[in-house]
Amino acid sequence: MRGIDEDSGEYLSPSRKQNRREALEVLALAEALVALSENQLGKLPVPETLLPHIADARRITSHIARKRQLAFLAKQMRRESDETLEEIRDAMDAGGTAARIETALLHRAETWRTRLLDEGDAALAELLDAYPDADRQRLRQLVRNALAERAKKKPPAAFRELFRELRGVFAAASGASEQDVAHDDAPSSEDDDAAR
Repeated sequence: MRGIDEDSGEYLSPSRKQNRREALEVLALAEALVALSENQLGKLPVPETLLPHIADARRITSHIARKRQLAFLAKQMRRESDETLEEIRDAMDAGGTAARIETALLHRAETWRTRLLDEGDAALAELLDAYPDADRQRLRQLVRNALAERAKKKPPAAFRELFRELRGVFAAASGASEQDVAHDDAPSSEDDDAAR
C-alpha cells in the first residue's frame, strides 16, 4: 500500500494509474525508436546500452515476439534516468519541427512557382520585393522556359528547375523565423503534373 502522509493527507508515491501511464509513454517511445532508420537513430542521444535491444526489436518479425521484445526494451529504458528519456523525446520533437519547417518551405516554393507561371511579371516583382537577393534574370528565364515547355507539351525540366531555384531562394533567406515559414501561403494540393 502506498500510504498517506498523516499531516498533509497527500499520497506518498505515485498511483498505480500514474505508473502505468508513464510505462505506456516509455513503450510508445520505444516503438518510435525502433521505427527510426539507423541514420535517424544515430542523431539521437540514445545510450549505448539500449542500441542492442533496439537492433533486436528491429530484427524480430514475429508479432508476439516483437511485442515481447518491445516490452523488454521499454523496461530497459525505464531504468534510464528521466533526464535521458526527456533528451531523447526533445531530440525527436526537434526533428519533427525541422520536418514541418522543410515541408512549409516546399509548399511555399510550389505556391510561388504556380503564381509565377500564372501571373507572370506581377508575381515576379512581388517575389523580388520580398527576396531582393534572388536572381531576377535566372527566375525570369526559368519562367519563360517552363511556359514554353507547357505550350509544347515537353518534359517539365525547367518547371522542376524553377521549383529548385525557388526553394534555394527561400532556404537562403532562412533569416526568417520558423513562425514566418510555418504561417506562409497555404500549400497547393496540385502535384507537378496537375500544375502543368
